[in-house]
Amino acid sequence: MNLASIRIITRDLDRLVRFYEAVTGTVATRPAPVFAEFRTDSGTLAIASTATVAMLGDNAPKPASNDTIIIEFLVTDVDGEFTRLQEQLDDIVLEPTTMPWGNRSTLFRDPDGNLVNLFSRPAS
Repeated sequence: MNLASIRIITRDLDRLVRFYEAVTGTVATRPAPVFAEFRTDSGTLAIASTATVAMLGDNAPKPASNDTIIIEFLVTDVDGEFTRLQEQLDDIVLEPTTMPWGNRSTLFRDPDGNLVNLFSRPAS
């Protein structure tokens, strides 16, 4: 079994896609007006409108209500990425910091309140 993707459900697809395009520095693939993807070698971050889960009724995910998941991107230069993105970030949770286990991380929230971590591993 392979993890294929993580999907974020949002009420404002275009806003969230623009945010992750800025974070990743890539343009999302948009196979449908209600869905976008950011494919990487290790997995896919998918973003979809509430229309994609409407058939689930009361069991559908509720946008902007996540408080348990951190979306993590492995980067080469945490400080450089933070500097590049800082003007676009409304909610910085942790400025670039070296964690007790050696990773360098910065954490911030996306426009829907999801926590995002850009991190690098310590040199071997």
